[in-house]
Amino acid sequence: MRLTHRVALLLPLLATLRVLAAEPTPTAPSAAPAAPAALAQPTLVFMTDFGQRDDSVALCKGVMLGLEPRLRIIDLSHDVEPYSVLDGARFLAGTAPYYPAGTVFVTVIDPGVGSERRAIVAKTKRGQFFVLPDNGLITLLERQDGIAEVRNITNTAWHLNSTISSTFHGRDVFSPVGARIARGDDWTQVGPAITDWKRLDIPEVKLTDTGLNGTVLAIEYPYGNLVTNADGSVLAKLGYQRGDTARVTFGKGHELRLPFVATFSDVPVGKPLLYVDSRGRVAFAVNQGSFAQVNGIKPLMTFVLRRK
Repeated sequence: MRLTHRVALLLPLLATLRVLAAEPTPTAPSAAPAAPAALAQPTLVFMTDFGQRDDSVALCKGVMLGLEPRLRIIDLSHDVEPYSVLDGARFLAGTAPYYPAGTVFVTVIDPGVGSERRAIVAKTKRGQFFVLPDNGLITLLERQDGIAEVRNITNTAWHLNSTISSTFHGRDVFSPVGARIARGDDWTQVGPAITDWKRLDIPEVKLTDTGLNGTVLAIEYPYGNLVTNADGSVLAKLGYQRGDTARVTFGKGHELRLPFVATFSDVPVGKPLLYVDSRGRVAFAVNQGSFAQVNGIKPLMTFVLRRK
């Protein structure tokens, strides 16, 4: 009787549990909806000659993210040869074609920091923005893409603070201006338009009756290959096709005869070659060696590539 009595007492409880089990279980509030496409991450490409041994790059990124937390920062390089405006100019021209319109580039290669040199924003005809010192960094971009407008950064409201360091404009000027443009602020408010921006003295490529007059822009680190200002398509205009031998003179040196090939291993180890590099430019190399070292070549040395 005692067992029967206990079962009778449990029946109402079991019935209640069945009802509760049939009811839907409350759920936690749903996550916030994904951001619409209009709020996609803005992109900023960052380049300096700061290196990575101290906190300079991190400080600049902190300023950028503080103004635009959604910002996607792409590091182009922070190991540019110190003070080499020419290297910075060629890296910008080489990288820009791979990024869409609206991309903001912040470049701090600034041997004149704290001096009378201007800080500027340049907009190219491709619709990209370049925030940098006015020291010639946009020279090759202008030749490649054209410049739509350049403005002098004089509006101190766009700076990080009312007081800026005389030696760290990367943090106090260029980073906040770049982040503000990337988040959609009206870039024309940075300051007045200018037309007299600085250009590097790099000779233009010239085609003559005898051949091509070009300039060595850089030595490709660490291999010693020569980077030039001549587009690879010019080789066909000179009558060359792969397999031919080209005649080249650097500076006032003697004429070299170089095979025009597709890649380094097309010639024996230690032998020189002429090729079109991955950026589509006329280039010179030694297979597993340094063309620059072997031939005593330095940046801005001129060369003549004879017609076939």
